[in-house]
Amino acid sequence: MITMGMQSGTATAGPDTSKLGKPDAGELPVKLSAPQRADLLKAASDTRAETAKALKLGAKEQLKPRDVVKNADGSVHTRYERTYDGLPVLGGDMVVHETKSGTIEGVDKATKARIEVATTKATEKAPSLKKEAAEPRKVIWAAQGKPTLAWETVAGGTQKDGTPNELHTITDARSGEKLFSYQGVHNGTGNSQYSGKVTLGTSGSAGSYSMNDTGRGGHKTYNLNRGTSGTGTLFTDADDVWGDGTATNTQTAAVDAHYGAAETWDYYKNVHGRSGIRGDGVGAYSRVHYSSNYVNAFWQDSCFCMTYGDGSGNQAPLTSLDVAAHEMSHGVTAATAGLIYSGESGGLNEGTSDIFAAAVEFYANNPDDVGDYLVGEKIDINGDGTPLRYMDKPSKDGASKDSWYSGIGGVDVHYSSGVANHFFYLLSEGSGAKEINGVKYDSPTYDNLPVTGIGIKDAEKIWFKALSEKMTSNTNYAAARTTTLSAAADLFGQSSAQYTAVANAWAAVNVGSRPGGGDPGGGDQYENTDAYRIPDPGTVESPISVTRDGNAPSTLKVGVDITHTYRGDLRIDLVAPDGTAYRLKNTSTTDSADNVKATYTVNASSEKASGTWKLRVTDIYRTDAGTINSWKLTF
Repeated sequence: MITMGMQSGTATAGPDTSKLGKPDAGELPVKLSAPQRADLLKAASDTRAETAKALKLGAKEQLKPRDVVKNADGSVHTRYERTYDGLPVLGGDMVVHETKSGTIEGVDKATKARIEVATTKATEKAPSLKKEAAEPRKVIWAAQGKPTLAWETVAGGTQKDGTPNELHTITDARSGEKLFSYQGVHNGTGNSQYSGKVTLGTSGSAGSYSMNDTGRGGHKTYNLNRGTSGTGTLFTDADDVWGDGTATNTQTAAVDAHYGAAETWDYYKNVHGRSGIRGDGVGAYSRVHYSSNYVNAFWQDSCFCMTYGDGSGNQAPLTSLDVAAHEMSHGVTAATAGLIYSGESGGLNEGTSDIFAAAVEFYANNPDDVGDYLVGEKIDINGDGTPLRYMDKPSKDGASKDSWYSGIGGVDVHYSSGVANHFFYLLSEGSGAKEINGVKYDSPTYDNLPVTGIGIKDAEKIWFKALSEKMTSNTNYAAARTTTLSAAADLFGQSSAQYTAVANAWAAVNVGSRPGGGDPGGGDQYENTDAYRIPDPGTVESPISVTRDGNAPSTLKVGVDITHTYRGDLRIDLVAPDGTAYRLKNTSTTDSADNVKATYTVNASSEKASGTWKLRVTDIYRTDAGTINSWKLTF
């Protein structure tokens, strides 16, 4: 169990951002037209061989550009997929950063492992499939350590609740062992049911109008009429006045879905310079009235579409503004970082959709559905008027997690997303009790220390820059901290209040430590600032001599600052004066992020405080090297 700290005091508005610096205009993305984006991707494709050579990729590796961001300073950030001997490399994606002159200044890779397998000939057949499945394909699986020749199969049909099924399963093509699996379907003037009277983008003329928003990439909204497959029928109307605000009118759900899609399109274009979900100016489409009594909504990359059920009793369609923004944002994530929908990356995927759902609500500024940090507050899935999720304190829903812990990767992604949601709320609004747009919040922190918010407008820019330019398919929470700090440094500077707030907000959800020695507890601190090289492989110990009466506390804080590429190689222990070892961090073949800068909490109440404590660091694997820069104990 994690004990949460509460701050007292009440505020009636968001944080005071008047003294915060403005973002560096050069680091913000420019609005690319579809032809401009296509030209950048073509240029990347034309020079992909030279880029692969510059990155020292193997002779059998090729790059395929998938997405691109251009900033106002002329820098270009191109996202590539990789192939090996013609096979797709899953988990081999990377973002290459180039200056205005075309010089490569950095790269973010999903894996640091060298892509190489002994043979591309499979000795095991692909698993047998049911009729409703796509043909298996041979791939290189590189998302979990050593690259492996594998089969990827995608099962079809439906899940237990009626949601379409796109279960991806990865199996070793030489042993037949199952390596990984993840779900490809991401759940989640008109008179609307939730947003009042709204303006819709339609086409046609008197007597024959359709829900075809030609001003937003041709986004269309269709009526499935309780069906579960196909596109359905495009909504049409004679007088261009749609719905009546009630669930019994079939057009009403379409109004909400169409409006939500328009507001989300406008948000990404006007705030982040992204034209459409893929950035290519092409609209997705929406399907409403899916099945009967279906209490869900979902995004599918395969159809590039959102689908909405009508809820319990077919009276509460899941078409509210934040749900629409949530589903479309799954598409944005798929087109950018491609966060795998499982483990910690899956929690970040879901959290990203909740984050931008809140951002779209605040952007829309609709008095009938005000901006808030609640998810699904309008659709009443629980039947008691409570929202689906809370961003200020995620655990209020009974299942979501407020803070990171070592086993969170095994939690359902809709609940492990609580860490990202909580971080974003704290970064935007800060901790403690307050009221915003009539909604009361009271956000705790893991370390019992307060967080000062920077406002949602700066927070959303930081998260989007990290997502679109720095995160990769297997980014975990520790890596999300690194990428958001990097984004904050780019936009506002490393000495900015925004940068410090990012670090504090992550520490407040138990990801990393506070900057400047802001460890909780307020007790005596003992620190060793001597550098110790970590043998590769091998073990090193850094000592601290403690002179203190009594026993150590049950909340002994161990602050660690280690530089090491591919930190998954490292095992870290705190060794008490009597030789008892307390494990702080295990090795991991999937944790490819760099460096360990974190504060761990140890129940050392059975140990005498006085004596020599040691930080023991063991590098298990050869190749990547590192150094203990410093570490400290806070009693």
